[in-house]
Amino acid sequence: MSNRVVHVPELGRYELLAGDGGQLLGFVDYLPAGASVIVSHTEVDEGHEGQGLGAELVRGALDAIRASGKTVIPTCPFTAAFIHRHPDEYADLVDPSMRGQFQRPGGS
Repeated sequence: MSNRVVHVPELGRYELLAGDGGQLLGFVDYLPAGASVIVSHTEVDEGHEGQGLGAELVRGALDAIRASGKTVIPTCPFTAAFIHRHPDEYADLVDPSMRGQFQRPGGS
């Protein structure tokens, strides 16, 4: 069974839960900001680092934010680096005021 990312709005975060029982593996904190969401912090629980879970978590959170119709202001260094590594998938999701920082040269 695969891991899943779930939205926990009362905590202002997205959580990565293990598919084999729902153990919390990590989370992404966010703050609402009008038409955007400020992604402020990403954390993978100790003992689970280096397994690609941070990328899995951020991808799931970004996909959920996209589905909500919001844009992202990535103040979290890990999330910003993830978007830099995947500009074709996620640069368009960044708030327009910051989008140029994440697009490939010549991108729209």
